[in-house]
Amino acid sequence: MTALTLSTAAAPGLRADAIVIGVAKGAKGPVVAPGAEAVDKAYDGKLAGVLETLGASGAEGELTKLPAPAGFKAPLVVAVGLGAQPDDKDAEDGDTGFDAEVLRKAAGVAARALAGARKAAFALPVDSPGAIEAIGEGVLLGAYSFDTYKENGGQAKGARAKNGKAPLAEATLLGGKPRDAAHKGAVARAVAVSEELNRARDLINMPPNDLTPAIFAGIAQAAAKEHGIKVQVLDDKALTKGGYGGILGVGGGSAATPRLVKLSYTHPGAEKHLAFVGKGITYDSGGISLKPAGHNETMKCDMSGAAAVFAAVVSAARLGLEVNVTGWLALAENMPSGSAVRPGDVLRMYSGKTVEVLNTDAEGRLVLADALWAASLEKPDAIVDVATLTGAMMLALGSRTFGVMANDDAFRSAVYEAAEEVGEPAWPMPLPEHLRKGMESSVADIANMGERWGGGLVAGLFLREFVGDGITWAHLDIAGPAFNEGGPFGYTPKGGTGSAVRTLVRLAELTAAGDLG
Repeated sequence: MTALTLSTAAAPGLRADAIVIGVAKGAKGPVVAPGAEAVDKAYDGKLAGVLETLGASGAEGELTKLPAPAGFKAPLVVAVGLGAQPDDKDAEDGDTGFDAEVLRKAAGVAARALAGARKAAFALPVDSPGAIEAIGEGVLLGAYSFDTYKENGGQAKGARAKNGKAPLAEATLLGGKPRDAAHKGAVARAVAVSEELNRARDLINMPPNDLTPAIFAGIAQAAAKEHGIKVQVLDDKALTKGGYGGILGVGGGSAATPRLVKLSYTHPGAEKHLAFVGKGITYDSGGISLKPAGHNETMKCDMSGAAAVFAAVVSAARLGLEVNVTGWLALAENMPSGSAVRPGDVLRMYSGKTVEVLNTDAEGRLVLADALWAASLEKPDAIVDVATLTGAMMLALGSRTFGVMANDDAFRSAVYEAAEEVGEPAWPMPLPEHLRKGMESSVADIANMGERWGGGLVAGLFLREFVGDGITWAHLDIAGPAFNEGGPFGYTPKGGTGSAVRTLVRLAELTAAGDLG
């Protein structure tokens, strides 16, 4: 991954392949952003005019390259748009007024554009450790690439895949103080969270023949050993003995048997306990209720929730957060075969409740139900589950926003605010009681399907049935933003995105600080 360093050096004398600066969209044209004063001076204070001549406006995500001025050791200046120039009232007491997410996106755009470069210096607005962290995250997430399966890809650190370019090797953040504890801490957090988020992206992008439930469990075990996390893996025999009917039912049609992985990070000073539960369908064919043509090609991403939970628990351990965090990865492959669960079958879940399966493609809620009950038995202070659960949520919120449901309005608001704080678009959604009636079954305690309209909310109501009494719970449906089928934007690549990782980490931090209920 791209190396991050801090430097107080002046841009002209820095040896690098490029100097990255910010440009904002002002009322009368582009405006050079703070951090690039030395670069602007080298253009005799006329850099904004030069950029405008080249067609730059300062719009968010816009990228303009121009030759560095005489005397610079770097040959290239890369100007990245920051969007609207902040009002004066937003830029007081040394605060540049630029939002962290704006800086994160700009750094991501520049890092991706500099693929193949050995070193770049980022002279973006730095007014706080938070700005350093945002720029660092943007660089590390924006530079991400997945070349493992391309010729020569992944063969060596920094290897250049055939017909491709290696990610930016090093990024120096100008204005950051290498000996300042807060600045160093900001870089350390950015590195820890970004490395784990990028690991989640790798898992999501892996083809399903190379990421079965057993292989995923093995990867989790190795990471747990590395970071001092306790791990327990239940294989199909242990799941059968324990009565995990939901996970076994979904995984019964595949030769790749299911797993339930429990990751436990504990801190000796912790007073609170969070449980994260992730849907981990390593491939979803829809089962007997087979998906229609055109809907199978990206179904390797149906384990994005489990990848997010895995990354969040490891991040909490790496950051040494003073909170106990337990992650539950409900792993199965949903395939049609003679042993697959059928529409009309009744499953007895781990909780003891029975579920009539009306659609085998509504399988994520079945594996989550068992994991939610297992998490509930430990009586955590709160449970958050994450899943690529319903196409209905994509219809409601689009491809970049996840839905947040909960059994407690205050907790739902807290989760939504945490997501917004870290730059993950989310939206609070209701759990209308009248939709519960549609899941009534004549042969079981509940059916796994209900009314067609409001399907994402129906799924949330189903999951609520398997949360222990008195336990605060939230459900994140990340079906939209988990996998980007379009072109890259900001610091988001094509393919797996690692959606919800940063929200979960932030929830753990808030809990450790006593700021989350």
